[in-house]
Amino acid sequence: MAAGRRRRTRTVRRARGRPRARRRHPRTQRAVARPRPAALPYAYPHAFVRGREPSAARTTRRTKAGSVTVTCTVSSSSGQVPAAPGNHNPAGPVSSSTTPATYSSCTTSMPGVSASVTTSGSWGVAMQNGAPVTAGLTIPTGGFVLKTSGLASCTVTAAPTSAATVNGTWTNGAPSTLAFTNAQVPVKVTGGFGCPTSATSSTFNAVYKVADTTAPASQITVTG
Repeated sequence: MAAGRRRRTRTVRRARGRPRARRRHPRTQRAVARPRPAALPYAYPHAFVRGREPSAARTTRRTKAGSVTVTCTVSSSSGQVPAAPGNHNPAGPVSSSTTPATYSSCTTSMPGVSASVTTSGSWGVAMQNGAPVTAGLTIPTGGFVLKTSGLASCTVTAAPTSAATVNGTWTNGAPSTLAFTNAQVPVKVTGGFGCPTSATSSTFNAVYKVADTTAPASQITVTG
C-alpha cells in the first residue's frame, strides 16, 4: 500500500500595527480645513465671546409716541466683535459699530394708518459685564425716521438733535438676547391732524436674538 503525501499547511500572520490606508482617488484626497472660532475676549471686563460677526435679527420692536404704537415684527443688524486689544476694557464698557438696524412688517395701533421705517448713519452697541450685563444701543443723530401714511401723515425722528443711547440688558443663552424694556428715546414729531406733535420721547421695546454668522452652531456669550 503506497504511502500518501503529507499535506502541508502554512499559517500567515499579519504583523500588528496600523491598518493600511486605502488608496483614494486624487480628487477624494483633498480636504478643506475649517478653523474653529476661538474664544475671543469681548469688550467687557473678564468677558468672553465666541465668534467674530454677531448678527441680531428676528425681533418684535414696539415704538410708542403719544398714544400711537408702531409694531415692527422683523428687525436686523450686524456687526463684528472688536479685535484685541480693543475687545477688553477693565475700566468700563467697550463699544463696537453695527450696521443701521432695519425694520419691516410694521403696523400701527391707529386704524387706517400704515407705517414704514428708514435708518441711516453709524450705529453702535456697548456692553458692560455685571449682574445683569448692561447694554447700550447708540442711534446717531436723525438715524431713525418713522413715517406714517393714510388717515394721519406723521414723521417721527429719533435722536433729532444729537446721538442717543438706548439702555438694555444682555442675557446669555442659545441664542443670547439683547432686550430693551420701556426704554426712553428722544424724538421729534411733525405732521398734521392725528400726529402727536407734542411728544418729545418715545417708549422703545425690543428683543434681539443674537447669532454668530461665522459659526451658526456657536453661541455668543458674555461671561465674567
